[in-house]
Amino acid sequence: MKILAIEKEMPNVSSEDFKPHLRAEAVRAWELYQSEVFREIYFDKSSHNAVIILECEDLEEAEKYLDTLPLVKEGLISFEIIALEPYSGFSRLFDGSI
Repeated sequence: MKILAIEKEMPNVSSEDFKPHLRAEAVRAWELYQSEVFREIYFDKSSHNAVIILECEDLEEAEKYLDTLPLVKEGLISFEIIALEPYSGFSRLFDGSI
């Protein structure tokens, strides 16, 4: 199942709070990418928050992996997690419903 995870910074944290953990965060993200749990990872251009596509069995498994990120462990960020399903709208072109 494809999962979309959108980073949310916790209130009252500064950029200085992140600095000691950024290398470890990159290492863990790389491990998850190499293991094909993280399929795509981006930054939102306006907020610089992470946007991640994961491949997991379900939302609970995705949350388990995201919880292994150092910035999550330190309470600096959390994620909005959304289960995705394939777009079925193209079928309307062929089934006569439109």
